[in-house]
Amino acid sequence: MQQKTTIPLGFKSALQKAEAYCAYQERSQYEVRGKLISMGIYGDELELIILKLLETNFLNEERFANTYARGKMRINSWGKNKIKQGLKLKQVSLPLIKKALQNLDGEEYLEKLIGVLEKKATTIKENERFKRNYKLSQYAMSRGFEQDLIFFVLNDREL
Repeated sequence: MQQKTTIPLGFKSALQKAEAYCAYQERSQYEVRGKLISMGIYGDELELIILKLLETNFLNEERFANTYARGKMRINSWGKNKIKQGLKLKQVSLPLIKKALQNLDGEEYLEKLIGVLEKKATTIKENERFKRNYKLSQYAMSRGFEQDLIFFVLNDREL
């Protein structure tokens, strides 16, 4: 099997490809660095491209963190703990993670948790309330929701 070799791109060409990559959807610096390395760009040239992307606002870590957090909550029904882990994997700084989580709409977040619990409740055949709530809480925690918020909802509602 023949191994694929990467041919180094010219600076201008690499910058255009990186701009297109960032324009398609929000990216973290970590993702862009990985993409540039996969294109055969290293060292000073890589850092210069990252700097240009930051200057031209193609790359904005705060904007990425906010978009990621909102998207994962709305589309994937993730809780704050799971979103935080996802952002850490993308190597976003802790202050930006904290800010992105604070920017989530509290009402929408609570509605998302209630929706997750209600949907899961239809699949649980347990009749004893304590066991049923335990299973629901374990599921919601696996989705990244906070334990105190889960118990608040479970004690407030009959699911």
